[in-house]
Amino acid sequence: MAFRADEAAAAGYEKAKNYLISRHFEPATRIRSERALEEIIAEIGPAVESYPTWHPLVMRQDRQHPEMWPSERCGYAGLDHTCYFAHGFITCPYVDGQAVIDSVEKLGFHAAASITAERLNVPFYSEGATPILVRCEWTKRIEPNHLIPKHVAVPLMIEQELPCWTWAERAETWDTMRAYLLGQPHGNRSSLFVSQDTALALKKMYLSMVESGMFGPSK
Repeated sequence: MAFRADEAAAAGYEKAKNYLISRHFEPATRIRSERALEEIIAEIGPAVESYPTWHPLVMRQDRQHPEMWPSERCGYAGLDHTCYFAHGFITCPYVDGQAVIDSVEKLGFHAAASITAERLNVPFYSEGATPILVRCEWTKRIEPNHLIPKHVAVPLMIEQELPCWTWAERAETWDTMRAYLLGQPHGNRSSLFVSQDTALALKKMYLSMVESGMFGPSK
């Protein structure tokens, strides 16, 4: 079945809304939270299931064990009850959230984007939680529909994958790597992170590295 970005985004929105906006909220609170969620999605993009391993939100990782979700292995602390979006995430710990904010501030410089965190003044997940919005603020302009442009995505992918030649014994196939390099949800040629043109460029570049033999023989 062909990948339909609008359908994937709509499904992701419903899943995020059902998770973040509790049925136990008062009706007025539910309306306020839903409006805030819509504004956040308009700013940081659609709800997603996982990130490309080269995305700045997860790039501070042990490259021998690639990460697709923000966690302590990517430098974060205090995450709890988290929903992911193309260029940020909302996490809702049952504390003041200072551990999240402090960990984001320690992430340091990244050439492609800065990562910031702030408390939200609208309830998500539970009245007792403290929602924190973590943003990925790109240094270069992204494309319509919150897509990461080719001239940004390709070098980030190369930067992520190139060091693997020092320990890799076998080259992974594109079918295996697709979710890692396009993020989820994705289709054969695109995802909610990259267009068809960018996905094709990522595939061509990855396969060129594989064909060079730098990762070892193909599986």
